[in-house]
Order: sequence, then C-alpha cells, then structure tokens
Amino acid sequence: MASERRIEVVKPGLATTVQDLGRPGYYHLGIPLSGGMDQYALRAANRLVGNDEGAAVLEATFLGPELRLHADTIVAVTGADMPAKLDGAPIPGWTSVAARAGQMLSFDFLRRGARAYVAFAGGVDVPVVLGSRSTYTLGALGGHEGRALRAGDTLPLGPAGKASPGASVPEALRRVPESPAVLRVLPGLYWHRVTEAAGEAFFADTWKVAPEADRIGYRFRGGRALDFVPRTQPFGAGSDPSNIVDSCYPYGSIQVPGGTEPIVLHRDAVSGGGYFMIGTVISADMDLIGQMQPHTPTRFVQVTMQQALGARAERAAMLGRLRAHLP
Repeated sequence: MASERRIEVVKPGLATTVQDLGRPGYYHLGIPLSGGMDQYALRAANRLVGNDEGAAVLEATFLGPELRLHADTIVAVTGADMPAKLDGAPIPGWTSVAARAGQMLSFDFLRRGARAYVAFAGGVDVPVVLGSRSTYTLGALGGHEGRALRAGDTLPLGPAGKASPGASVPEALRRVPESPAVLRVLPGLYWHRVTEAAGEAFFADTWKVAPEADRIGYRFRGGRALDFVPRTQPFGAGSDPSNIVDSCYPYGSIQVPGGTEPIVLHRDAVSGGGYFMIGTVISADMDLIGQMQPHTPTRFVQVTMQQALGARAERAAMLGRLRAHLP
C-alpha cells in the first residue's frame, strides 16, 4: 500500500492503535464494536484537520508515540492532555497545526486523561475490514496488521481535504472526567439477584479504577462486595452466585464476577458470557471511561431511562455545537 503521503513509526508508545468510529453490526457474531474509546475526542480531531468524522486516527494510550512525517500535512491532537511537540517545539492541543515533511511528532508525559487522538489530514489509510479501519487486537482484525503499532511501521495517509491550520476547539467543548468521576448507570435485568442493601451500597461506595483497565473493560475496586439473594442453581449456570445462564452483554454493561470487582465492558469486549450484570453505564458517559486513569476515584449513580435519554440528548447537542464551530 505504497503512498507518498505517509507517516513512519519511530517509537510506538505504550499501546498506539489505528481507530475510527468502529464496526457496528457484527456484535451478534462475537466481533465487538472496537473504535475509539473516546468517540467525541476522535470526532473533534478529525473535524479539526478537515476529515470526515469517521476517518481513521491514532489512539495513543498513556504514552505517546514518536512519528516521522513523510509529507506536508495538518495534524491535530485531542483527548488526553498528552502535550504534543513538532521537532521538540510544543504545539497546542485541540488545535489544527501545519506540519512539514521530515518533521518529528512526539509527546511529553501524560498530564490528565488516558487516551490522545492524533488525526492527520486525509486520515490513516489502512485497509477497511468489515466496514471499519479500527484495530481489534484480540482478533488480529483491522488497523495495521491487526495489532498495536511497532517501531518501523509505515502508515499511508489518504488524500487531504481543504483544512487550514489554526482551528481550535474551545475549552467549553472539551470533555474530561471529573474527580471523583461520576458514571451514570441504569440497573440491569439481573438487579433482582442482589439484596436491597447490596444494591444501595454499590451506589453509595466510592470505587477506584484498577490497573487492569483497558479497551476490553475497566475494572473497579474498593467498594463493598455484593450480597446475593439465595437461589437454586439454574441448569446451565455456574455455582457461584454471580453466575447466570450465558447471556448477551450490552456495550457498557457492568458485570461483577464473584460479586467483588465491577467491570464495565468497553469497545473490545466480548458479546456474551455467564456473569450477571448489575446495570449498564449510559452511552453519554462511555467516552469518559476511556479517559480515566488507574486509581481514579469513581462513583456510580443510578438514573432512570428518562434521565439517560436526556443525557444522550445533551451529548448530541454538544456534538452539534462542535460541528457548528468546525463546519
């Protein structure tokens, strides 16, 4: 896939992958959504450089890559506060910047958030697999050879549009997690499996993001273990009280293996299994999870369906303001 417009990976960072808005439509076959963990930041990065919102970008986790540019381009970095530099000179985040062939794009240490989105005019032009360029590493699917980037990789860029440098997203249109983070939750179909006191404790306690937090799921620790309502073990379910007969896992669902450590399933999670789900994080808050670092204190807050739909409308309105600002 030769291209005069390309970027070269000098250092890959910790876990840098190609991502777009994901590949919906295959979840029933066990192929997850994938795509950017922070969809809003990904969309903003693309709009800044004149791309379609769904163009492929680089998602850099915790530690940014070093990239040599082999073409003049426009670049934008959004999401986490992971300060970017061109040939060692700082460039502003959430802003479109002109870059020249031969320059090196690098990153300082992470200050806030967890994932930065690096967009180039024209997008990262890797092959489309099942309708998406996103990387699903567990399935070795999409992205660049189905894996995280390595030193020496070369990525082609698509034809650039008419973007100009200097566009910026104002502070009011940038989303970052609060501290403690607040995740709104709709109780799930299996809420009846826990006692009333356990359900109240789940929402009353402050949890912390565990080190085992990645694109598959975010694990939380520090709250009280759940007490389950006594039952007769169903045929087809495991003996642990948290086991159920295998069921589908919605995106954002919260499983609690053994009743001890909640796991919010994210973009690369499997689509079903045998653990009960206490609830589901609402869609409006899923982007925020992708920006949460290990040990971030977190509260789960119970909401109604009406409140969840209202939050989704607010998120859509914010995206509309972003589009108006970056037409």
